[in-house]
Amino acid sequence: MAQSVGRHVRDVEVGSSSLPTPTTTYMPANLIEEILERAKELEALRFGEFKLSAGRTSTYYFDGRLLTLDPKGAHLVATAFLPLLKTTKADAIAGPTLGADPIVAAVAVTSHLDNHPIHGLLVRKEQKDYGTGKLIEGSLKKGLRVGIVDDTCSSGASLFHAIEAIEKAGCKVVKVLSILDRNEGGGDELRRRGYDFSTLLIADGKGGIVPA
Repeated sequence: MAQSVGRHVRDVEVGSSSLPTPTTTYMPANLIEEILERAKELEALRFGEFKLSAGRTSTYYFDGRLLTLDPKGAHLVATAFLPLLKTTKADAIAGPTLGADPIVAAVAVTSHLDNHPIHGLLVRKEQKDYGTGKLIEGSLKKGLRVGIVDDTCSSGASLFHAIEAIEKAGCKVVKVLSILDRNEGGGDELRRRGYDFSTLLIADGKGGIVPA
């Protein structure tokens, strides 16, 4: 099972010794519940019977971009992720385009407002065959400590693609994050390979989505 973000949020608030306490970031006690409710309000999370791209059917559909391109949704998600990145002393946050793009931007802006800048990086699906031929967009330097993020984690393929690109660039992956873990094996595989994976929401195996 994916590591719970909600537990981390509460530990930060009460000053638990299990995590360093951020000095300026305010974390509402019901932050993860707020994110879940906002996703429902925006119809980023819908329930019913949906056909997935792989041909399977699902009892829910999650469109992360509806949440992270919403001003309030982006703010809530960035506020939840920032303390987790700070505790790992991440220098940057990176993720696979397109799902991670608004998350990376929101976290970068929020980190600036928090006086704890975390730079944004975007990992392309394929390396450009023109110009500078970049696979990773942003100010990339060897030795950076990087958190990897995506809106969802299913098999983990997109996250592993970003991880591989970042590690090949000479950086260290110190955290892996998602808004929703579909509980389809990707989170477990990330942890099996030794990555510190956390998610905000998780599929409960009964057709529901709950705070992790």
